[in-house]
Amino acid sequence: MNTSETILLAIESSCDDTSAAVIKDDKILANIVANQEIHKQYGGVVPELASRAHQQHIIPVVNEALKIANIQKQQLSAIAFTKGPGLLGSLLVGTSFAKSFAQGLNIPIITVNHMQAHILAHFIDDKGMKKPPLPFLCLTVSGGHTQIVLVKDYLDMEVVGTTLDDAAGEAFDKSAKILGLPYPGGPLIDKYAKEGNSKAYDFTKPKIDDLNFSFSGLKTNILYFIQNNTQKNPNFAKENLADLCASIQHTIIEILIDKLEKAAEQHNIKHIAIAGGVSANSGLRNSLKEREQTLGWTTYIPKFEYCTDNAAMIAIAGYHKYLNKQFDDLSVKAQARLQL
Repeated sequence: MNTSETILLAIESSCDDTSAAVIKDDKILANIVANQEIHKQYGGVVPELASRAHQQHIIPVVNEALKIANIQKQQLSAIAFTKGPGLLGSLLVGTSFAKSFAQGLNIPIITVNHMQAHILAHFIDDKGMKKPPLPFLCLTVSGGHTQIVLVKDYLDMEVVGTTLDDAAGEAFDKSAKILGLPYPGGPLIDKYAKEGNSKAYDFTKPKIDDLNFSFSGLKTNILYFIQNNTQKNPNFAKENLADLCASIQHTIIEILIDKLEKAAEQHNIKHIAIAGGVSANSGLRNSLKEREQTLGWTTYIPKFEYCTDNAAMIAIAGYHKYLNKQFDDLSVKAQARLQL
């Protein structure tokens, strides 16, 4: 092994996916994700069940990642893991395992902010992915967060806009639930939206100051609209599913892109990225690409595998913290709420 190489094991356990990755410098050698199917029957993530599933999955997932990467545990330089934000029970499983494993190997631990990692996924050395130059703006959208982040350096980021209530991903999932679609509903809205008319129905777009977002009013508007029309026609949602999905998706994306355009103008930046689970949405990706033509943006969209929760993004964030010697001691604790 080249002694100048940095080899990290990374663990992600912030919600309902157990993931382990191995990175050599900035190149991913393995990225394993174990999904938790049990939550589908409940229509959302059940925290207690999630933490139990993490306990079952974490050792097999880490073992598989090391095996695929063809790396022995003695070759590891450090272990990086998600400190937060996320579900505390889930985070505790990853934190406890990482600390114990690192202590056994006598190597450093590196804590990673989940939201920072989503953004740094852009810097994974992967064929077909272009890396944004610094500084750039990143729209980070997931089930729990919606933020516009000014990325000044790898580890120097400023949140310039955030949601005041619900996240865009939650708006997608709750709208899907109202329409009678199974969990997780966001990808299904994206699927049906491709067959529908995005201008069929007009939904509320909140007027929020600065670069902040709000989605609670939109969710309420969609709920009442569906309820009122279902009273007149019990099959309303089923008969108009594609148009409803297209209209809902169009509204959420317009809210996101409108604020992103304002942020780009205010900060005079034309390098624009997206990150987080909702960045896998085809409508959002297309809207962003359109701005390359209309506004002269250069856009950066990660591969699908790096959009949803995964340990590869924790690995690349850990790598940059390793280069800066930002290590943590074993007293560090998981934090359900953690600011960027």
